Amino acid sequence: MNKHTLTQAEARKIILHAAGLSKQAQFGKGKEAVYDLIDHLGFLQLDSNYVVERAHHHAIAARVPDYKIEWLDELQAEGRIFEFWTYAAGYIPMHDFRFSLPTKESFASRRDNMTRAEVYQMEKVLDRVGREGPLMARDFENDRVTESSGWWDWRPSKLALERLHLEGKLMVMKRKEFQKVFDLPENLLPADIDTTPPTAEEFAIHLILRSLKALGIAYLKDIAYRGRYVKNAMKTELKKLIESGEVCEVEVSGVTGATLYMLSEYKNKSIDLAGDAFILSPFDTLNVYRHRLRSFFNFDYQVECFVPMPKRKYGYFSLPILIGDTFVARMDSKADRKKRVLLIHNLHFEPVALTDDMISQMIEALKAFAMFNQCEQIVIAKSNDEVLRKAIDTELAKDNYKHKLS
Repeated sequence: MNKHTLTQAEARKIILHAAGLSKQAQFGKGKEAVYDLIDHLGFLQLDSNYVVERAHHHAIAARVPDYKIEWLDELQAEGRIFEFWTYAAGYIPMHDFRFSLPTKESFASRRDNMTRAEVYQMEKVLDRVGREGPLMARDFENDRVTESSGWWDWRPSKLALERLHLEGKLMVMKRKEFQKVFDLPENLLPADIDTTPPTAEEFAIHLILRSLKALGIAYLKDIAYRGRYVKNAMKTELKKLIESGEVCEVEVSGVTGATLYMLSEYKNKSIDLAGDAFILSPFDTLNVYRHRLRSFFNFDYQVECFVPMPKRKYGYFSLPILIGDTFVARMDSKADRKKRVLLIHNLHFEPVALTDDMISQMIEALKAFAMFNQCEQIVIAKSNDEVLRKAIDTELAKDNYKHKLS
């Protein structure tokens, strides 16, 4: 079988276009652009880390320059997106609802491992939501009988709510102060939404096409990751899609290992990169699969909030900075919202040559990111390149942008 051959530069263009990062406002501006972005990616990961603005809002703001965080809540209230799991929790287009059912069935099958008391607790919680309407975990009395042992050691009613959500008995209506508000699906699902469970073949085809649309070029393990809680017919259906010509195998010069795949529509698609700068979340679609960053971008990245402090190289929450098709830096930052200061604990430049235009692009991205985080000042505490650091501070000063040297 012939493979479509690409250079690494061509592959990067396809990957960035698929991720919505070929240029600023690739999907336009306004609330409709937010929906179009989520519809294109098929999944937008949620994360609770609030060192800077949360990952789901961050990912949108990087691509929709005029983004307002209330738009995501509005799209959910309008029934156009819903919150559930693929490889993690996130937002999914509502018209893909039926493809969440196999994951719910998978979680429900684990009930065999629950005690009778846990099942009874779930029934009580579900009954109360049905009688009283939308409820949050804090609407239930503290029914903990033992001392909490950590972050994920939920009290029984909270655990019951989460299990009911995973099984599909409850849906998330909205989030209030980042806490989930649960309601019955029949109260939230639009009347015209298909709730027919997909066959194993339909589910596998959906996973393949959805994953490749968002990733551009991917290994089989990347494609399958969104369905990691469900046994599926991935390999069989992928072979069929290749035979039909909808998907093709790819060979990228200098990239070795397992077979790569992409949608065949990219064979003749002309893609131009604008060379814009993007400050990305660690949980951005582009950054989730670290091996792809190494293979295609020569960028070795890890979000170090999960790494013990003595072993961190760049900082607790280091954000990759992309210009064009090159990762040029990473910055460990924190938004001090009370003082309205964006603290950059460590601005680490990668070993790549930066032009004056690229530095200007980075400065504009920093200012936009500070504003998005409701900050008026930027403080750079440390950098591995003091010359570039001072140049950035100088340019900020010329612009009369509020700043403060550490």
